[in-house]
Amino acid sequence: MSKRKKTVKPKKIDLLELSASKKTRLLREAKEKLRQQIAESKFWQSFAETERVTINGHSINFENSDLTCSPLATT
Repeated sequence: MSKRKKTVKPKKIDLLELSASKKTRLLREAKEKLRQQIAESKFWQSFAETERVTINGHSINFENSDLTCSPLATT
């Protein structure tokens, strides 16, 4: 029998009951999380739009949804 982890629901916060300093800290943390998510989203979007990636000296082409791998030529 497997044990499932319970999903933790985020705690609801009433901004009207918070002090000004706690509101400021909470909003600053929320902005930072959103900035990080936006940066990560932009990274993955640019990665998805690339046609060729080089990993450990191997070139991987993403043309026509076909992955082809070829070593880079050294000159």
